Amino acid sequence: MDRTKLLKHLVFLMFFIFVADFIAQKFYLYTSIWYFDMFMHFGGGFWEGLLFLWFFPLLNLPFFHLSIEKIDLKLICKTISFVLMIGILWEVFEIYTHNYLGHDPFNILDTASDIFFDLAGGFMAVLYFVKRIMVFKENKVE
Repeated sequence: MDRTKLLKHLVFLMFFIFVADFIAQKFYLYTSIWYFDMFMHFGGGFWEGLLFLWFFPLLNLPFFHLSIEKIDLKLICKTISFVLMIGILWEVFEIYTHNYLGHDPFNILDTASDIFFDLAGGFMAVLYFVKRIMVFKENKVE
């Protein structure tokens, strides 16, 4: 795994999401373009998935062994579970702020859509990681 390349992509994506959110709030894009929120959740899920793949192998915890040398179903499940956990926590925060601070009614369709796009971004992060970041050794038969 090329950790430096992955870190550069994480930082670029983080700044891109920050600038997009700043512009969206400045020009009221979340209310004027109904699907803009979907792009942001997809990007957030993508970033969370890549962050998981970059950060957690550094911890080397005995109960949370994560091998990045090969891609397997456990790695995919752990990455998607992390993205799902962050997405659900964000939705709980969003529901709290909308219901109690903004006095907006709860919208189950918006919440389900947000979690779906978070997960889609997480799956895309795993695919992107395998295709662009992982370094595979060549099989050379001599």
